[in-house]
Amino acid sequence: MAEVSSQIIRVNDIEWTPMMPNVKAKLLWSDPATKRRAQLTRFEPGAVLPMHRHTGDELLYVIEGAISDEHGTTTSGNVGYRPNGCVHTVSCKNGATVLAIITGGVEPASDAKGAPPSQNFNLSEIAWTEAMAGVQQKAIWQDKETKRRAVFVRFAPGAQLPRHKHIGDELIFVIEGSNADESGEVVAGNMNYRPNGCVHSVWTKNGATVLAFVTGGVEMMK
Repeated sequence: MAEVSSQIIRVNDIEWTPMMPNVKAKLLWSDPATKRRAQLTRFEPGAVLPMHRHTGDELLYVIEGAISDEHGTTTSGNVGYRPNGCVHTVSCKNGATVLAIITGGVEPASDAKGAPPSQNFNLSEIAWTEAMAGVQQKAIWQDKETKRRAVFVRFAPGAQLPRHKHIGDELIFVIEGSNADESGEVVAGNMNYRPNGCVHSVWTKNGATVLAFVTGGVEMMK
């Protein structure tokens, strides 16, 4: 059976689409079978998303600016989580760019009573741990039932992940630097999708910091 390759997602090649006044988005990746998608959203200053309910969950990373809801503010460089059933309003005072991994959708809502709250994760408060030589990580969030997790990973210059197979899939967003695999180099601001069954190695010449959204795990190859 032929090996499955990763896919480079070049964000600048995808056009913005208006969502509502002062909000536009880029659909970067989607999997209709699991109702998951990766979306980049740009909030102009003063933008507001009216009260809505999440039918499925959402993990987001604020690339620049800040967004707020009834449970707090997610600032640049940090992660927010909206669990299934979360009801909230989202506002943005000064503008923001946000990357979101969404499962399911949203529906209008008028009452947040009894709904689970959103959560904010301040990455500066999470300790780095050694994953392997030249690679550190911060475990941000996980859902053991669905085997999903979000991890912040830092590669030292010259670091390499040995050849492995993905059991489940993975989306990474490169925050700084670049890393590469057999499909090519992924530079800052772009994404890479590793589908279930993908076999590759990962390396970096000058170092990289990435945010990984992982389902399942990996199996080391001989």
